[in-house]
Amino acid sequence: MASVLSAGPSPGMSADGAKVNIAFIAAIVAVATIGGFMFGYDSGVINGTQEGLEKAFSLSKLGTGLNVGAILLGCAAGAFAAGRLADVWGRRTVMIIAALLFLVSALGTGASHTSLVFIAFRLLGGLGVGAASVLCPVYISEVTPANIRGRLSSVQQIMIITGLTGAFVANYILAHTAGSSTAPFWLGLPAWRWMFWMQTIPAAIFFFSLLSIPESPRFLVAKGKEAEAEKILSRLFGAGQGAGKVAEIRASLAADHHKPKLADLLDPTTRKVRMIVWAGLVLAVFQQLVGINIVFYYGSVLWQSVGFTEDDSLKINILSGSLSILACLATIAVIDKIGRKPLLLIGSAGMAVTLGVMTWCFSTATTVNGALHLDASIGPIALIAANLYVVFFNLSWGPVMWVMLGEMFPNQMRGSALAVAGFAQWIANFAISVSFPALAAISLPMTYGFYAVSALVSYFLVQKLVHETRGKELEAMEG
Repeated sequence: MASVLSAGPSPGMSADGAKVNIAFIAAIVAVATIGGFMFGYDSGVINGTQEGLEKAFSLSKLGTGLNVGAILLGCAAGAFAAGRLADVWGRRTVMIIAALLFLVSALGTGASHTSLVFIAFRLLGGLGVGAASVLCPVYISEVTPANIRGRLSSVQQIMIITGLTGAFVANYILAHTAGSSTAPFWLGLPAWRWMFWMQTIPAAIFFFSLLSIPESPRFLVAKGKEAEAEKILSRLFGAGQGAGKVAEIRASLAADHHKPKLADLLDPTTRKVRMIVWAGLVLAVFQQLVGINIVFYYGSVLWQSVGFTEDDSLKINILSGSLSILACLATIAVIDKIGRKPLLLIGSAGMAVTLGVMTWCFSTATTVNGALHLDASIGPIALIAANLYVVFFNLSWGPVMWVMLGEMFPNQMRGSALAVAGFAQWIANFAISVSFPALAAISLPMTYGFYAVSALVSYFLVQKLVHETRGKELEAMEG
């Protein structure tokens, strides 16, 4: 964390020159980003368990898609509920509830003996993932100085990818040690069940760590607890800064001091949805329409379908996760220097090209004994293109979308806007993930072609709708 904070000019000073408490900020950001790790782990653990699920529950391709994608409906509900409940109960309280949901889900999914029970526990886990996905970035944005907010908020994506990679590594070790994901392991139970149970360890760490951090001061001001908010702000930004910060936050709220509500998303004059909300929805939805989670949810199945072994496919997942982390580190180094919008544009262009190459590669595949196979000269090209695609995503849309959603909305509407954008993001994730097995069976090139076109379209939408937020205080965000 220290290296992250030291990147860029005067990380120990806020935008107005005040000395900030870097150690305290680093500690609470570290705790909050465990939510990102849980988000990633819970999303990635399914990758490598599909064969076990199909055998245990006698699933069809559609059934596999529903079991894999069930968590995403929970995520949509969790994101929407968390965005609203965070304005009522507080950011920290709702994150604690999310940690408990992670723990229950991990125990239940590993113990499930029917598809229905498995789906129910994955839905519970989804509520936790959805809540963490929207609240961890907004909590970080609300406790950090504007001049390093982008870097610190980007740590969330590193933790998401670390969680994904951690799940891939755990899955690989368990499957490799047992012989396969369906082979018996500890207590005579198949390895794929232990893949889910391993999640209880980080879930417990997240829960107990959350008990040590303060509530968001911006939430406290909105609830009228200004003395408590001032105390926290003074500890964050230096003695004597608390009262001024409280006044700025108070001034940014609605003139009539009404509580945050969904109606704040509408322009009071035209009664139409504010343009800033549409911009957030575009960022949320197109982050999924480019197909990134196909790599993370179905990566091992995809690579096996074109000729790689299960062991090699799990190793490819680990490689993709490692490259993702390196790309996110690059983002941290530049996001507060060049801004959010340029990174989004670079990512859209890079993903459009690499997805186009993957589309071409898969169009050359042949079918042998009912399975797809790529020519020996094409396979490496597809693999390189896929990993470059992952790099471009995690250099841009992966971290930047969450940074933008956490900071782009005015204080009055932040919770409500995150509820709507988070809901839309997870519904798009569900639609892409559940449809993939069936669409891939029809035409893998057509499926990846759609993702490539979506990346291209996202470039022009960012140009038109997204405004730069680099260096702006949250109280200066306009709706």
